[in-house]
Amino acid sequence: MNLHQFRFVQEAVRRNLNLTEAAKALHTSQPGVSKSIIELEEELGIDIFARHGKRIKRVTEPGTQVLKSIEIILREVNNLKRIGEQYSAQDSGTLSIATTHTQARYVLPGPVAKLRQAYPKVVIGLHQGSPDQVAKMLMEEVAEIGVATESLSNYPELITLPCYEWQHVLVFPFDHPLANQERISLEDLAPLPLITYHPSFTGRTRIDQAFALRHLQPNVVLEAIDSDVIKTYVKLGMGVGIVAEMAMQGDNQTPDLVARPAGALFGTNLARVAFKRGAYLRQFVLRFAELLSDRLSRDLILRAMSGTPDDYEL
Repeated sequence: MNLHQFRFVQEAVRRNLNLTEAAKALHTSQPGVSKSIIELEEELGIDIFARHGKRIKRVTEPGTQVLKSIEIILREVNNLKRIGEQYSAQDSGTLSIATTHTQARYVLPGPVAKLRQAYPKVVIGLHQGSPDQVAKMLMEEVAEIGVATESLSNYPELITLPCYEWQHVLVFPFDHPLANQERISLEDLAPLPLITYHPSFTGRTRIDQAFALRHLQPNVVLEAIDSDVIKTYVKLGMGVGIVAEMAMQGDNQTPDLVARPAGALFGTNLARVAFKRGAYLRQFVLRFAELLSDRLSRDLILRAMSGTPDDYEL
């Protein structure tokens, strides 16, 4: 048996048992993938996959156990590569970060700039997607560190740590009727046209839950994954925006829009940093995590990675 066989089996599962797609992802031929998997099954004396004719239909019970072992083996192979990179060139390499649009646009620029100052030879790759896509990129080792608000804690394959808390704000033009209203309630907002995030992004779950608890149906007229897009349509007069507070702070303030805190309406959100369980973290990965939040330290992260806890209190 060899590592190529292990990768073929793993990629076949990732591609929903489609060997043609697995072969494309691994830059090889479909017959070669199929042959290698069959040879591994013959060597192990079990069927990893159940077949109907030549088509793979499902993973067998013993195949499930084989997949768990393959996951550990390939994870440790990648760890060995990182250890080699760490000690052969401790101040260089590539840091791949998986994150959402909001984090990439409003939160990460400062820490990324500081990391580049400390490690000028490190190349930084930003991979943006939904929180679930962030989790998948970590599990498939496309990225070494992930930052998002939603979903990360739902995956047992990941170690997640609280990073920082934030709340939503309401945004509207200065001449909007709400601008002169001292207190704004959910009842005030529900009938108005609202512009906010797509349901899987940036704390949208809390917004929906807040209205549902009051038995209100919000009038969401536009959904987006980018805060700047939301603000653009608010400026056009399409409705009241609900965005993350980071999008209206510091240099991100929009002069022609009013921002009103909405934490009392929608509660507090928790952004998390995540790593693949069991992964080896290079020094500049740990340093970047420390730059994200003063609540994160190298020792805390290493304790979490070496133990079994899923979380730490802020």
